[in-house]
Amino acid sequence: MNNRITRLFNIQYPLIQAGMIWNSGWRLASAVANAGGLGLLGAGSMYPEVLREHIHKCKKATDKPFGVNVPMLYPDLEEIISIIIEENIPVVFTSAGNPKTYTKRLQSHGITVVHVVSSVKFALKAQEAGVDAIVAEGFEAGGHIGREETTTFTLIPMVKEHVEIPVLAAGGIATGRGMLAAMVLGADGVQIGSRFVASEESSAHRAFKEAVIAAKDGDTMLTLKELAPVRLLKNKFYDSLMELYATNPSKEDLIRHLGRARAKKGMFEGDLEEGELEIGQIAGLIHEIKPAAAIVEEIIEEFRKAKAEISENRILT
Repeated sequence: MNNRITRLFNIQYPLIQAGMIWNSGWRLASAVANAGGLGLLGAGSMYPEVLREHIHKCKKATDKPFGVNVPMLYPDLEEIISIIIEENIPVVFTSAGNPKTYTKRLQSHGITVVHVVSSVKFALKAQEAGVDAIVAEGFEAGGHIGREETTTFTLIPMVKEHVEIPVLAAGGIATGRGMLAAMVLGADGVQIGSRFVASEESSAHRAFKEAVIAAKDGDTMLTLKELAPVRLLKNKFYDSLMELYATNPSKEDLIRHLGRARAKKGMFEGDLEEGELEIGQIAGLIHEIKPAAAIVEEIIEEFRKAKAEISENRILT
């Protein structure tokens, strides 16, 4: 496969593994890179020295390109960026912040910069900031997403209509058919998160992985829009949030209730009752924990098969 995304990142397939907090360590990033995609380390859940350790281990595990995802709502950003530059990381994905903050600095060191957006407005701002590509992420996605509640398959063609730079689709994509559908709508490639949570190499707790593959449609919900919108599996913590919302809470009440390290407790430590369990709506289509390489192979094989079916007009007869 050869297109703008594979050439931009020097990878085999236009498939990026999202840099998800508490899920995306060096084992997952290197496995996806070795399988032909672009693996990302999730810096949002790493102290600077931990990120450097994961970078070193990832370099030993693969000779293929990999990148780092930097959510700009977390601390230690200056140190994180300095480490990325010092370690000659080729690709950085930024999110949850102003794309102008680090883009030019990173690019001056030869680093390709991609920014995650949830609307046409922010896609245009990212393009104006000079990023090399964008991820247009729909409402279906897991973790922290935009407030607009625009679905992926409406967002992609609208963004594509307004920008010239490459566009990756994210949110609700876990299969080859989903990948093909996103690319038919104009995406140059896809970023996939939730499917890789349920991989052998994901650093998520096994209990969280099992919860993901047990999930069905309707088991996730977007909440905490007043802080940073996040899609969660419904559990005891989610129910307590709904009870709090019934009292018309202030932003301070929500912060107090959320507390600290709630995502770590859920996804990394496996507390399925009191933890924050971030996952996308597509969890209802994920039924098995597999090696990352097998997931990549399965997605690409299904993509090619679906593309062939369309070309032969079999699905339209």
